[in-house]
Amino acid sequence: MVTDDGSTDRTPEILKNLQEKYAKLRVVRIEKNKGKAHAFNIGLAFAKGKLILSNDADTVPEPDSLNRYINYFIRPDSTNISAVTANMDVQNRAKLIAKSQTVEFSSIVGIIKRTQLGVLGSIYAYSGANTMYRKDALVDVGLFRQDRATEDISIAWDHQMDGWLSLFAPQIMFFMEVPESLKMLYRQRKRWAKGGIEVWLTNFRKVFLHPFDNIGRTIMFIDQTLSIIWSLFFWISSALFIYSMVYFALGGNLERIYHMLTMAFLFVCFEMISGTFQLIASLIVDDRGRKVKYLLFAPLYMLFYWMMNALTIVTTFIPAVKTILGLDSGTWKSPERKGIKVTNKKDK
Repeated sequence: MVTDDGSTDRTPEILKNLQEKYAKLRVVRIEKNKGKAHAFNIGLAFAKGKLILSNDADTVPEPDSLNRYINYFIRPDSTNISAVTANMDVQNRAKLIAKSQTVEFSSIVGIIKRTQLGVLGSIYAYSGANTMYRKDALVDVGLFRQDRATEDISIAWDHQMDGWLSLFAPQIMFFMEVPESLKMLYRQRKRWAKGGIEVWLTNFRKVFLHPFDNIGRTIMFIDQTLSIIWSLFFWISSALFIYSMVYFALGGNLERIYHMLTMAFLFVCFEMISGTFQLIASLIVDDRGRKVKYLLFAPLYMLFYWMMNALTIVTTFIPAVKTILGLDSGTWKSPERKGIKVTNKKDK
């Protein structure tokens, strides 16, 4: 099934030609784009299966992904599994910005999701580009929230709140096309940050009033809280640092300037060292160590991406509050893509 969410290119024509070739292909055309969650919910109404695999248009899963997904749901102890999310990788690695995202995805998937599953027993964010859901679990929580920027994070927390189990399958690989320009990357990260804050605001009262109902959920909520506080502190302290540098420079106080630069250098060194340990571990663990060569791009990720993520949290906090108050929608514009060239994993 293909859900055509109000496309304005040649998608309808291409799908029509494909339907003539593949009799089993079904197309659901939505005339007006109302967001991915809306399109997904519409598609669910036409889906006949008990398991639903979400696969974005810019995503290519490995050929054996379906079989590996099904294995999770046919186990005797699988009745409480709401969804299984796969291991993401970058398809387009020609540009420096894309290579850096390869490091980022490995650090997120390689460490954070594995840690969540190993320590807390469940994960708290799906990879929306490729995840298999149990249809009953989607219906049980009222389907995807249509007014959220990131439906995959939101539905994962809805499942956690309702007692479902969410799993991560590191051996199931899918390759996605990532943004190759700073403008589109920043737009994507703003949406991710906004979605994370929306989930934080949505579940604040539930977690705060019942912190011991689910310790793992509370730990993840505290982690998100500290991330928001850190982002605000980072930019406030950066502004104070620049102001102090200008103030001492105008006063000719070179000793204070030297002291501030030295302390800043030490803090950055500690940040880089801790980040390097994390990335080395994740690159070794993820995909059997095939991505270790991308450690070369770690400094760009740790300096640039961390600052960008902190900036997006600050700039999307108010819009996220507006969404929770019902003043915003879940529609967004996808990053520009050049089209995926399918290659063999062995070629990487």
